[in-house]
Amino acid sequence: MRMRTRCTRKHFNAHGSYQLDLQNNLNTRIPTSTAAMAAKKLIYPLYQLGNPQLRLFRPNWALTLVRPGREQPSDTVQFRIPMEMTKCDVKNYLEKVYSVPVGAVRTRIQFGSNKKRNHLNQKVKQPDYKVAYVQLAQDQVFVFPDIFVEKSSEEGEGSMEQMQKQFMEDEKQRQRGDPRRAGLTEWFGL
Repeated sequence: MRMRTRCTRKHFNAHGSYQLDLQNNLNTRIPTSTAAMAAKKLIYPLYQLGNPQLRLFRPNWALTLVRPGREQPSDTVQFRIPMEMTKCDVKNYLEKVYSVPVGAVRTRIQFGSNKKRNHLNQKVKQPDYKVAYVQLAQDQVFVFPDIFVEKSSEEGEGSMEQMQKQFMEDEKQRQRGDPRRAGLTEWFGL
């Protein structure tokens, strides 16, 4: 006995187009040509005739803004991007989604670290990642935000810094030898 498929209901799939649910049914006999025709009807175009086109296309990527390790020009911004993303994709993403004017994009692939070891003492390689350097257009400047502001160095009477400093001075004084012994150690008695 051969298994046949039967169309039971329509519903929207993730792309916003109709999709037919196919179920295996042993009791119902459907000719093979009808099942093939039902499978062909599953494909709907993404573009539909008529106005307005009420579709919202969201990107499948996420860019991560990274603080550069080395000093860079003020108009250059560094991102960590997915490996599948190209220079054109980065430029279009920043211009269309964030309305940032982009002058040039340079990319490189960073080799993942190969130095870590797991609990079995086997080398574990970190995954590779792609880095994009975006040069802004029209004389724009990007300054990385300073999130961690340094504290003011106000030392009070009983502050922790003051106590540590006093302790270190006392230890140095205690370890300093007797000036009358002319640099001889304590175990060398006279």
